[in-house]
Amino acid sequence: MPVTVGLWSELVAYGLGVGFSPLHIGLILLLLLGEHPLRRAGLLVLSWFATTALIVLLMLSLGHGLLLPMQQGSAHRTGLDLLAAGALLALGLSELSSPNDEGEIPGWAKRLDRVAAQPLPLLIAISSGLELISPDDLFLFAKAASALLAGQLQRTSESLDLVLFGAVSSLWLALPLLALVLGRERILPLLASGRNWLYRQGDRLVGVISLALALYLGLQGIHGLQSPAG
Repeated sequence: MPVTVGLWSELVAYGLGVGFSPLHIGLILLLLLGEHPLRRAGLLVLSWFATTALIVLLMLSLGHGLLLPMQQGSAHRTGLDLLAAGALLALGLSELSSPNDEGEIPGWAKRLDRVAAQPLPLLIAISSGLELISPDDLFLFAKAASALLAGQLQRTSESLDLVLFGAVSSLWLALPLLALVLGRERILPLLASGRNWLYRQGDRLVGVISLALALYLGLQGIHGLQSPAG
């Protein structure tokens, strides 16, 4: 049981880190404020879940095929912890140190309107592509895969935990969609306000979350260096 709880806590932390993408959250909010909101936003959330699960599944298959040791203190896991911590530290410092003029809409937000207006297949392809090219997301995907490999689970349990990771990573996108389903007239003004707030504060939030994850992974890496695998 403690191993399962520890694994789940890791998967939840990595999933929430992957899912907190101001660009994708802003895109969901735009879709919910536009035409056919439930269908377009719902399919985008499903595509996010599928892409996340497939990326981690591919990494798992690679790990199983190479028989990578992923116990605490192994060179593979410790190296991944430290690399991920460094990448997230750099991202966090970059986001927090970048100029943020009050009331100024960042460049990525200005391009979202054009992306949201694209046909749904192209929109989904762009969304999935952005997941695939995001270095910080790829590190977190690799960390989730390494945690599953370290658990040495049966394939059924591994598959269920993979679904859990995909669901958690989709949570930030699914919550606005669920809110709209529960109360459209009351929620629409809140979604518009939330979109504007996200445009102003999204970069700072990414910076704070990145630094928190960098600290967590850095401590794991240091612990791994002090606990060589037997």
